[in-house]
Amino acid sequence: MSSPPNKRIKMSAGNPDVSGWPDRWNNVRKLLERTGPLAHPDFEPGTEVFDFIQSTCRLLVVGAGGLGCELLKDLALMGFCNIHLIDMDTIDLSNLNRQFLFRPKDIGKSKADIAAAFINARVPGCSVVPHYKQIQDFDEEFYRGFHLVICGLDSVMARRWINGMLISLLKYDDGVLDQSTVIPLIDGGTEGFKGNARVVLPGMTACVECTLDLYPPQVNFPMCTIAHTPRLPEHCVEFVKMLLWPKENPFGEGAVIDGDNPAHIQWIFKKAQRRAEEFGILGVTYRLTQGVVKHIIPAVASTNAVIAAACATEAFKIASSCAMPLQNYMLFNDSDGLFMYTFEAERKDDCLACSQVPQNLSFTDQTKLEQVIDHLQQSVAYRMKSPGITTVIDGKNRTLHMSTIPSIERKTRPNLKKTLKDLGLQNGQEIVVADVTTPSAIIFKLNLTSRVDSGPGEA
Repeated sequence: MSSPPNKRIKMSAGNPDVSGWPDRWNNVRKLLERTGPLAHPDFEPGTEVFDFIQSTCRLLVVGAGGLGCELLKDLALMGFCNIHLIDMDTIDLSNLNRQFLFRPKDIGKSKADIAAAFINARVPGCSVVPHYKQIQDFDEEFYRGFHLVICGLDSVMARRWINGMLISLLKYDDGVLDQSTVIPLIDGGTEGFKGNARVVLPGMTACVECTLDLYPPQVNFPMCTIAHTPRLPEHCVEFVKMLLWPKENPFGEGAVIDGDNPAHIQWIFKKAQRRAEEFGILGVTYRLTQGVVKHIIPAVASTNAVIAAACATEAFKIASSCAMPLQNYMLFNDSDGLFMYTFEAERKDDCLACSQVPQNLSFTDQTKLEQVIDHLQQSVAYRMKSPGITTVIDGKNRTLHMSTIPSIERKTRPNLKKTLKDLGLQNGQEIVVADVTTPSAIIFKLNLTSRVDSGPGEA
């Protein structure tokens, strides 16, 4: 049987129902215009469902990397026409082997801009609005304008921030959640041949903070090894990052390392090369330097495709109610054979983000402020990056320590060596902790005991 002639279809951008492609959405409509045994109890089949997906439903995709490119392609080809995209990164040569929306001519340009332009040109009727910014650059009103948020990120910190933002949008009436304020979060992540997809209904199901212990802690090298007996190329990069950078301040006093700034990476790379030469260590490359600074794990295109497909499917199910959504965490592993497993992650009764339960910190009154900060950074429950602590003493607001603003850091640095008692903190007092991992400050209540009552350090 001979194949039909290849007819070129005329497509007009901005019109999802292209006259030259009348059967374009036939397969999608079959899912939405008739019911089935797997449908959600609230599902009402009809043409209005697909009309909502195409005309009304607004999606926010966060991340335009390996997972983000796959997500945009899948969502656009499923009929979603109103998509906003946030990504603060630029295109690098190493991205091109898996981030298929980019070409060599795009190197150095914004990932969000190029990805949006590609989808808009390739998929008629789809409108992707790019935002070459950080997620922190937008306020609550911006995020409140979406029906779904889908993350394809490589940063746990960014996931936690988005999670915190969506939780902060929730409203309660006499303690009862107003479900109209719930914006579902669909999150995907990959690590080599492993991946996961999850659905978070803020205030209703387990959030990112509830399952923070599922994310493996970042690998840290002993400082003595980095400083005196380096054996690996990673040790050389960490030496420059941890010791030389704050000592030499190559880009001005107080400048923070930006893993997306080529000038910063180049400076660290050159210094790390010299360090490696001193100790006869091979393998320090620009790509390895960038990977150590940004904690990059090599990505596999096929894993991205699988996880993106799962996330896009969940978005379609939630937007249309044509099937029950994932409950609520899916694991994927094809490093040795193929393994997939789904389970329901449970909410934590004392979750830092979604429990609405006051957080308690227990220390002795002789605990030093720097020990409190170390606990907030190293505890599996908190994993903060640079917590800033304020409180009220004698009716006056007082900043105990803040590392993100150089002038305040210098002024409050002596407080690090002081005990909580010396700082005037008392049992039952509240401290306010702000960190880059969450858009909202967190209030902790101090449970302080004397050293005689309980041993030194945390109770």
